[in-house]
Amino acid sequence: MTSFRSDDGLRIAYRTWGTADGTPVVLHHGFGASAEQDWVRTGLVDALVAAGRRVVALDARGHGASDKPHDPARYGEPRMADDVVALVEALGAPAVDLVGYSMGALVSLFTAAREPRVRRLVVGGIGAAAVELGGVDTRVLDPEALRHALLTDDPSTITHPGAAGFRGLADETGADRTALAAQASARHHGTLPLAEITVPTLVLAGRDDPLAARPEVLAAALPDATLRLVDGDHGAVLHDAGFHEAIVTFVGAG
Repeated sequence: MTSFRSDDGLRIAYRTWGTADGTPVVLHHGFGASAEQDWVRTGLVDALVAAGRRVVALDARGHGASDKPHDPARYGEPRMADDVVALVEALGAPAVDLVGYSMGALVSLFTAAREPRVRRLVVGGIGAAAVELGGVDTRVLDPEALRHALLTDDPSTITHPGAAGFRGLADETGADRTALAAQASARHHGTLPLAEITVPTLVLAGRDDPLAARPEVLAAALPDATLRLVDGDHGAVLHDAGFHEAIVTFVGAG
């Protein structure tokens, strides 16, 4: 696994697959996950490589093999977007296609709004809340319930089902729960720079995903967006063949 240093000194890990030539497809995973979990195990990396694409996937700060500070001031989706820009610099690529899911979709929106090297954009696992709340849908996933679920030593005290799911994911993967709680505390809320994203964008959502409700609202708020619905909820959609096909088709052969 390769890495680079962020502008605040963190080691950010990433992996590459496929040909060394051509425009890279950069993948950014969701909260509590990693490149391995969201992109390798689900088969998307293999699908993109089979289509002839060079693929690059990072582990966000606080996740996977990257450094995991515990200070919330080191987190937030705009801060993670800085890391994506630094990755593009490290790759030396004149252009990239950018794919983000859930938290990674929000990071990708911030990146595409200010990084002219983003050629195409795919955002999955988010919906109307990105427009109405400026981030994750806190009407579905209460941030304080999520922080409690991540930090408690007694999982039996977790009553919020969505938060319990993320605690289960963290325990399953051996994640640093304090680092994840720091990101949960630093989540973005406010206005997203959607009008500044002029590149072709695919909004990709599962029909049964409560965290991506009413994705047509997000698609309508972006200057050049296409909406695609696929089967599955927030976790299952990553494994759906239609999800993979939509991404491969949208980013094309490079």
